[in-house]
Amino acid sequence: MNPHSRTGQPMTRRTTRMATSDEQLRLMTRIARLYHEQGMRQPRIAEELHISQARVSRLLTQAAKLGIVRTIVVPPDGVFADLEEEIATAYGLRDVVVVDVEGEADSVIPALGAAAAVYLETTLMEGDRLGISSWSATLLAAVEAMRSRPGGRFLEEVVQLMGGVGEPQVQVQATRLMGRLAEMTGAEPVFMSAPGLVAGATVRDAILADPKVSSVAAAWKNLTLAIVGIGSLEPSPLLRRSGNIFALDDQEKLRSLGAVGDICLHFFDENGTLLDSDLNDRVIGITPDVYRAVPRRIGVAGGDRKYAAIRAALLGGWVDVLITDLGVAGRLAGRPDRHAP
Repeated sequence: MNPHSRTGQPMTRRTTRMATSDEQLRLMTRIARLYHEQGMRQPRIAEELHISQARVSRLLTQAAKLGIVRTIVVPPDGVFADLEEEIATAYGLRDVVVVDVEGEADSVIPALGAAAAVYLETTLMEGDRLGISSWSATLLAAVEAMRSRPGGRFLEEVVQLMGGVGEPQVQVQATRLMGRLAEMTGAEPVFMSAPGLVAGATVRDAILADPKVSSVAAAWKNLTLAIVGIGSLEPSPLLRRSGNIFALDDQEKLRSLGAVGDICLHFFDENGTLLDSDLNDRVIGITPDVYRAVPRRIGVAGGDRKYAAIRAALLGGWVDVLITDLGVAGRLAGRPDRHAP
């Protein structure tokens, strides 16, 4: 046998290269096991194997590229990453949080509130200007569950998104929501000192002309995020007690137009399309166009009876972050029988 290659080089050189490659694979595997299975730090690995730390790091990177090391994420119980990603993709959302609870709206409120509190605590950025709808039991639960962040002020403003004047005993709750959120974030609270619902467009325009009210409307245009409840056609107990609701005749009119839900008393149909109704002229609150221009819009809602409203809000682009319960999430993803992945 000819001991030379076609180029005339000795075959022993090729054999040496192959041996070196095999040795690298063996070394990669050894380093990977020490690092990933035994938890040994890179400097100690380098010392044990008498190689440089830079080489240890380089071989760990190569081990991942060659498939020697494969990372598998195993979600813990109560975390539904696959389901959240499926819903986010289906509805074009930036984020979804699925809470391990299901049932009617009242029974899921505490869990949804706690999840929303954690989401706000971990995603609020210094300098954010937050708008919040005030007639939501779920948002009240969220704010009460929030913990203050060390370091003082990190939000600029907390702005009320719709009129807040209503029945005194319920107004106290809305005021507490704004006050506590401002306290937890160090923000300046901006209250809307006007009713959420008035008799007609003439009254609304007169109220909006007041400088104290118009200054709040101006603040809406500078919001960086908003957190809202998603209402069904049937008003929540808190909203019903507030006095800021449409009369039964108006609700029947909305039903005849195909209304399934609302955000800040702006009603939409099953596809999320804003209903063309003179009832819109009676609302004192953020307008749909200004609301949709807010960069991040977080919807917090759950419970079986709110499914149609939540789905419509997603289809219509009213929110781009959803925090909801496992039952609603399963239906949104087309998994009514088994919600979890």
